[in-house]
Formats: sequence, C-alpha cells, structure tokens
Amino acid sequence: MISYARQTQEEQPGALPPPPVEEHIAPAPRVSVQAFCETVETAAAVQSAGEDRRLGKAHLKIQMGGMAAAIEAYRSAPTPNVIVLESDARNDLLAGLDQLATVCDAGTRVVVVGRINDVMLYRELVRRGVSDYVLGPVSAIDVVRSICNLFSAPEAKAVGRIIAVVGAKGGVGASTISHNVAWAIARDLAMDAVVADLDLAFGTAGLDYNQDPPQGIADAVFSPDRVDTAFIDRLLSKCTDHLSLLAAPATLDRVYDFGSDAFDSVFDTLRSTMPCIVLDIPHQWTGWTKRALIGADDILIVAAPDLANLRNTKNLFDLLKAARPNDRPPLYCLNQVGIPKRPEIAAAEFAKAIESQPVVSIPFEPQIFGSAANNGQMIAEISANHKSIEMFLQIAQRLTGRSETKKQKSSLLSPLIEKFRGK
Repeated sequence: MISYARQTQEEQPGALPPPPVEEHIAPAPRVSVQAFCETVETAAAVQSAGEDRRLGKAHLKIQMGGMAAAIEAYRSAPTPNVIVLESDARNDLLAGLDQLATVCDAGTRVVVVGRINDVMLYRELVRRGVSDYVLGPVSAIDVVRSICNLFSAPEAKAVGRIIAVVGAKGGVGASTISHNVAWAIARDLAMDAVVADLDLAFGTAGLDYNQDPPQGIADAVFSPDRVDTAFIDRLLSKCTDHLSLLAAPATLDRVYDFGSDAFDSVFDTLRSTMPCIVLDIPHQWTGWTKRALIGADDILIVAAPDLANLRNTKNLFDLLKAARPNDRPPLYCLNQVGIPKRPEIAAAEFAKAIESQPVVSIPFEPQIFGSAANNGQMIAEISANHKSIEMFLQIAQRLTGRSETKKQKSSLLSPLIEKFRGK
C-alpha cells in the first residue's frame, strides 16, 4: 500500500511537500520480468527502467496489449518471475486477474500499473495476490522501485550500500581518502563497514591498516564457485570493532586479468552481510572497473587541482550520469591542494567545469599523511584534532546519508575527572 499512501499524501490540499529523503533501492537479483503495457508512455518508462543499474541482472521483455495480451501469452508459455500489467478499467482489471490466475505459475509476482486511486481497489488486488499496485503515470524509478522491492522483504536484513572510490588520475591519493573515509564511517557513524581493496597487484589497504592477512579478495575472485557468506567471512581481516578489510595480495606472481563480472559474486555476498562496503578501485579502465563504478550505490571521485584531473573527472561524470540516470550524480573531492610552487586550478573553476561543487578540498600536508602511511595508521590515530578528520567525516556523511552518532552528554564533573585522569 506504499504507492497509494504516497499519492494521497501528495494530493492533500494545503499539505506541505515532504522533505527530500535519499532513497536506497537494493538491486534486484537475476529474475525474468515481462511487462504488458497499454500506453507507449508506460512502455517507455519500463524500457528506461530496464536500463537502470539496479535491474542490470534482470531479463526484461516488453509487449503491448495489456491484460488480454498477458492472458493469451501464458496459455501456452510458462510465466516469468515478475509480470508487470497496465490496466485502467476497474472491472476489466479484476476479471482479467481472475483469468490470469488460471494460467499463472505458482510463485510469479504481479505488479499492476493503474490510474484508479482507490484503497478498496488496492485491498481487492491484494486479496487476489497482486504484489504491488502503482498509480500511473509511472516513471522509470517507479518501476525500478516496485520490482526491486519485491525481493527486499521487510523482515530481511537490509542490503548493504556499496560506495566506490576512484582517482581521476594515478597518484592523487584516492586509496588514502577511501581508507580514512571508511574509518570515519566505522568509528564516527558506528556502521559496520568493509574495505575491499581491488588493486590486487599494488593495493595499499593492508599497509594503511597495518594488516597482513594470509588470505584476501584474490582468493574469492579466483574461486567464484566457493564464494558464500561463510567463505567471505574467513577472508575478512578485522581492523576495528566496526571495520573489516578484504585485502589485496599486492604480489606480482600472477596476472590479474578478469572478465567484467569477475567481482559480482563477491559484491553480492558482501551486500548480504555488511551494511556498508567501500570499494578502493584502482586507476585503470577495464570492463570490471567500469562495471563496479556503474553498479555502486554512491561514487566518490578523488582529483588533484590540475588540468588532466579536471578532464578525467569531467569524463567520469558524463559517463556515470548517462549510465545511471536514476541515481544522484557522483561526488568528488579535491586532494593535495596547495602544493608549493605548483600552478593549480582553483576550486571554483573546477566546480564551474564539472557543474558541481567538491565535497571538500583537502590541503597538501605531506608530513602527517606520510607519517600515517609509513606507520600503518589513519590520520585520526596520528592527530585526533587534525582538520582533515572533519573533512573525512563530511565525505562519509554525504556518501552514506547519515549524521554523526550522538555522543553521551558529559556531566558537570567530567572536566574534573578528565583532569585527574591526565595526572
């Protein structure tokens, strides 16, 4: 009844519009979807939905003719996992559903697109086994939401959010940023998170977190038939109470050439076990890096303030916005800002070209960042009050849509207690 409630809330006269809420729609599994539309507008919306990343694994087929075409099609053919039906007439809809039930296989889920805003009709549809009723006219995101929500039961554990971090150019510090942002997500936002180091040959996550696990992500990629929750759990290295690492081997004893779907099973398994997955994506353009970026829920591009980074950031923005029309645009931050004697492009000029403001601009401070890297520590461990820590938290909040966890209020005696502790 979500669709009905949403529409009636919007139609109440004099009601204030609800505040914008960032919606997280979990991707649908590998299912077959067949839509029977009556109008070209609905067919176009369904077609556009089929191009959305969250339906990337679904097999979608669209036919015109509505209910009558669906009944005729399934007289001699098995029904798919999901049927999307468009119908405007109340009586014809209910009678048609009764006929469809006689040829519909058990387990098939039905989504109805209609224009009758009536709670009694909704209840009647539910009684007949309809999974969802969406009021038209529908957009692509309405179709995506309806189909994906069929496979996200309310009682099921929430599917994890994948955050991809990539450098616009090599050497801009994208790995350092991703590791410190993941640290902020785990420590300050109190979310269980895992960092997946995808640079199998030269990854630095193990060094940055001072971890040297005997196994890591390569074991999963090269043994896709073994990948399940228990197997991935054995590969994870515990960094803190809330942060784990899926480390790269960082060895050159083999060549890491993969197909575009090589990491799919790993990502799917991580989604089912972790609320937040941070992908440290290397600066290389392959089928699997492109797939990982497009398939992520949120994306952060790390760039230095020079011309090559500006061009590459613009190219990434354009590609990702075109490939993800129903997602919010990628975020980006500027890093290594203020290197002495280096000509730089100002943040305002960068933002003008990208048509988006950077989340933060992180200054060039080689001493503290170099010390952290060499000691296998995060910036927060080196200097608890360093200004970049607040910037990492800002990035973490923007990527996850969460605010900082509230800390317990201190009592009047807290300063005195701290003073004695210091002694």
